[in-house]
Amino acid sequence: MRFYQKYIKKYGVLASISMIFLMVEALCDLLQPTIMSRIIDIGVAQRDMDYVLKTGGLMLLITALGAVAASMRNVLATYVSQNFGAQLRSDLFSKVQSLSFDSLNKFDRASLVTRLTNDVNQVQVFVNGMMRIFVKAPLVCIGGLFMATQLNAELAVVLAVVVPIVGLLIFLNLKIGFPFFLKVQQALDRVNGAMREYLSGVRVVKAFNRFDFEVGKFTRANEELQEKSLSATRVMSVFSPAIMLTVNLGIVAVLWMGGLGVEQGNIQVGHIIAFTNYMTQILFSLMMISLVFNMFVRAKASAGRIGEVFAEENRMSWKEDAAHGQEPGEEKGRIDFEQVSFSYDGEGGQPVLKQISFSCLPGETVGIIGSTGAGKSSLVSLIPRFYDVTAGTIRVNGQDVREVDPAKLREKMAIVPQKTTLFTGTVLENIRWGKEDATEEEVEAAARMAQAHEFIAATPEGYQTRVGQGGVNFSGGQKQRISIARALVKKPEILILDDSTSAVDVATESKIKEALQTYAKGLTCILIAQRITSVMDADKIVVLDNGEVAGIGTHETLLATCRVYQEIFTSQIGKEAS
Repeated sequence: MRFYQKYIKKYGVLASISMIFLMVEALCDLLQPTIMSRIIDIGVAQRDMDYVLKTGGLMLLITALGAVAASMRNVLATYVSQNFGAQLRSDLFSKVQSLSFDSLNKFDRASLVTRLTNDVNQVQVFVNGMMRIFVKAPLVCIGGLFMATQLNAELAVVLAVVVPIVGLLIFLNLKIGFPFFLKVQQALDRVNGAMREYLSGVRVVKAFNRFDFEVGKFTRANEELQEKSLSATRVMSVFSPAIMLTVNLGIVAVLWMGGLGVEQGNIQVGHIIAFTNYMTQILFSLMMISLVFNMFVRAKASAGRIGEVFAEENRMSWKEDAAHGQEPGEEKGRIDFEQVSFSYDGEGGQPVLKQISFSCLPGETVGIIGSTGAGKSSLVSLIPRFYDVTAGTIRVNGQDVREVDPAKLREKMAIVPQKTTLFTGTVLENIRWGKEDATEEEVEAAARMAQAHEFIAATPEGYQTRVGQGGVNFSGGQKQRISIARALVKKPEILILDDSTSAVDVATESKIKEALQTYAKGLTCILIAQRITSVMDADKIVVLDNGEVAGIGTHETLLATCRVYQEIFTSQIGKEAS
């Protein structure tokens, strides 16, 4: 897989050095049975104690050399695998961050979490094992076959039968096991998804007393994971005992043939002991090779899932142009929608927005209103280029947003999304998300404009108050005001408020609007709202109905000319006013 080439280049040298130590260790292991056979056949048989001590000392020296090589190999393998795993996880997270919403929507959120954690861990374990035992096993196996054949060609006939049978079992292990472990990872995705959905909606579950339903849903996903894991384990568990049985039968055959050879005087006792040791080494190596393939099957499934994320192309490309470095002064903060149409499913999908055309002039406050599902949030999500238009053009500061680096484009904007999100940390750190180097005075000024300073200052720790996960220790209105402060501290050219005061009372909303009028001089401000009172005093109001512009103008103009706006006004204010 191409995305692994960078890691091979970075860690290839250390991995190669680890392999050298591993080969030294394997060679030391292979020499020991031969040396032992000589001690028995020469030193013990001839009662030559000097030869026994001399050869035994050599054997101890080789053993010590093998131990040092094994220690160095372990240190290098651990260092490489841990650093590789950390960088792979970091690169995968960066890739996820770089993907457009279109690309992200192809992956389930729980699946992405599994890929970042469990799948990366599977690949990391395989890399670690490869440098510790996975390469050593084939070396010892092949070396053992060679040494055993050199030791006694007659007994090597047993190996000619055993090795092909074991090779066939390993091949079947790989062939049959891969689909099972792929299903295990997919089942793990569903368990993570069920748990993530419960945790994100725990308040709703408690409110509607749906514990039994959630327990049942999680139980079904958990039992599916158990079933898939058992099936995979059951299939794989057949092969290891089969390999062990085959090799043990080979050892029995060696002992039987060796016994006959000793009786006839054709084979020495030391050769039988050495051959049995080589058979044991080969048994252990073949078992390790079987383990290698088990780990390889899991790692291959995980690597494929990781590769799917890396292979996903970021569709947010842009055309480099010399003009992009220019910053048109008079157009600062201008937004133009030119015959914009948009569908979440691409050109062939059901359009969410149809032929939208209007402009937001620099320093203008534009309100966007419409019924639920009219396309308000979809419309403003096209400005920072969270999605690309299906047809038409959106220009910011006179430039087509598709020809501007998305990062530079978003630097000009601050957005308060419809769904408020606070991050773990302090209130101060959350507001500084808008401007990392903001001073405490700037943070406080932004909080005052957002009407958040009063309740923040009332807490014992003030701006150092810790925010619980998702902001659970703040009310909906308080979270919205902190989010507004986070946007205001950035001092952007364009401020987008996507129904960001829906949980705020009317009096507080009025104070926020007053502060914005002073703050927003020269700032283009887009207000999306469900309440008509939130946009009544805007410089321009865009009325959306079923993805189309139903009217554009001031409150008075729309009240006289736009039927949809009249209906909204009547339903929210008209009856009370009359």
